[in-house]
Amino acid sequence: MRLWQGKSRGGAFGYRFFIFLIMYAGIRFAYFFLIFVVVHFIPFAPLATRWNWYYYRKIHRYGFMKTIGMLYLNYYRFGQVLIDKMAVRMGKQDRYQYEFENYDSFLEILNGGTGVILIGAHVGNWEIGGSFFGKYAEKINIVMLDAEARKIKQVLEKNTDRFPYKIIPLSEDPVEHVYKIKDVLDNKEYVCFQGDRKISEKMSCTVDFLGRPATFPGGPFYLAVKFKTPVVFYFSMREKGMKYRFKFFIAGAPPTGGEAKPEQALMQQYIHALELMLRQYPEQWFNYYKFWND
Repeated sequence: MRLWQGKSRGGAFGYRFFIFLIMYAGIRFAYFFLIFVVVHFIPFAPLATRWNWYYYRKIHRYGFMKTIGMLYLNYYRFGQVLIDKMAVRMGKQDRYQYEFENYDSFLEILNGGTGVILIGAHVGNWEIGGSFFGKYAEKINIVMLDAEARKIKQVLEKNTDRFPYKIIPLSEDPVEHVYKIKDVLDNKEYVCFQGDRKISEKMSCTVDFLGRPATFPGGPFYLAVKFKTPVVFYFSMREKGMKYRFKFFIAGAPPTGGEAKPEQALMQQYIHALELMLRQYPEQWFNYYKFWND
């Protein structure tokens, strides 16, 4: 099965072009121009289109015509998410509306005097929350592969505000970044994982996900149990207009002594939350590679 390599779609020219549109023509005009970009993207990204087609036909079991419509809508929504991400980093966060679900419970966890593990996914627009979390964003450390193209990074850093988070890069030696994660948690800060992309066969687990077997990384859940850290599942979903809804699921303490290991029980809670999001927002699944094992 293909593993995630840590590289996002798009190129430096595309980022630079849409930054230009946002700056001089406005966000909504960038949305309008996106209509034509999507028509071009569908045939010229055959692998992404293939697995996206599989997702709607086989996972959601949509009919032929509805799958075509959802395919277009998915790429369009993905483009909107990228535009929104750039616009917010350019200081235009006041153009958006946002609502929070279970926010008080989330803040209670963050203010609990311990480190916290946040587990998100490549659905919606998880990164956009940094502009709305104020002082909390400064304590978020994102674990990720540092494999973005350098030109894209240079374009974003030149034309947008400072990235609101800190990064914990994954190293070849897993012990090295595990120690970094522990140091961050001991410092009562927050570690954010994306729980839907495995980058190694080690510590991965195959589970039933939306009715078919898929493999998820076990590391975030294992570390949460090992370090006895509170866990929150976090999703930021785009809605109609220019509105985002932030959803927080507070993970319950995994049971001990049963057949399932505590980390597997914690993963099942995450899978359940992720399935809820995809049934409610099926067009916001942004994993464009072979995800399911069958």
